[in-house]
Amino acid sequence: MDVLLAEPRGFCAGVDRAIEIVERALVKFGAPVYVRHEIVHNTFVVNALKTRGAVFIERLDEVPPGATLVFSAHGVPKSVQEEAAARGLHVFDATCPLVTKVHVEVAKLHREGYEFIMIGHKGHPEVEGTMGQLTGGIHLVEDVAGVAQVSPAQAEKLAVVTQTTLSVDDAAQILDAIRARFPSVREPKQQDICYATQNRQDAVKLLARQVDLVIVVGSPTSSNSNRLRELAHKLGVPAYMVDGADELRAEWLRGKARVGITAGASAPESLVRQVVERLRTLGALSVQTLRGIEESVKFPLPKGLKLPEHAQGAWEHLR
Repeated sequence: MDVLLAEPRGFCAGVDRAIEIVERALVKFGAPVYVRHEIVHNTFVVNALKTRGAVFIERLDEVPPGATLVFSAHGVPKSVQEEAAARGLHVFDATCPLVTKVHVEVAKLHREGYEFIMIGHKGHPEVEGTMGQLTGGIHLVEDVAGVAQVSPAQAEKLAVVTQTTLSVDDAAQILDAIRARFPSVREPKQQDICYATQNRQDAVKLLARQVDLVIVVGSPTSSNSNRLRELAHKLGVPAYMVDGADELRAEWLRGKARVGITAGASAPESLVRQVVERLRTLGALSVQTLRGIEESVKFPLPKGLKLPEHAQGAWEHLR
């Protein structure tokens, strides 16, 4: 059995930034640091941060007055921002800048009188955060069939926004249906689906043509990881998602000469390495990395997290 690794895979710039914000806050301010929702959707990352003093909460009334609070990479509704400010919490916003871009676009067009259709998954925290930028006038669509159910107050000023971690192909189909029903709908200048989601899906398309099985490293709550598994399946290749190497099943590998591995944008490379080592014990003879797009995106950190020279060592140790 041979193993092929997709490239790119794993952490994106937004995830890297979010984790770094929590880790730096722990070093600078000490534990506990409270985090609204999982900082990113990965069980390993969340548990590792818990051991260092991060406390994950869903309601702000769980946070003591004056405590340090981090908003997750998915973003939060305006009501949460206002509540945190009213309670005097020391807030660091780890919302991915590409999600913030969508929030800014919604606020700008709302001031110009626009209503919105949002393509996304109901209940996902990013969707709740984006829709929560407004008190109304934003309509969620999850699939092509849902487009017919949308009832905006007017269609002259209607804009579309998208969850950043969707299937690129599925979102394109839904957008086609929206255009057909609302020909004058305003689209983003640049698509809302983020570069990392696009790149990882493109890498799976390349990988799937060359393997008999795809393993996606990612947690069940991770939207972009689920999309990678679904994409491989749609391309006719058996695909499974694992949170870690212990979830691999030997029976998946029977009769498979080539196994492909990728990882969602919130899954650390250390988990990929553990999966590879597990595959070696199950018969993998070689491991190759496919050539793919090299990502060099890096997002700046919020102000107030610069570490003094003597604390830099602690930060590096955490990484």
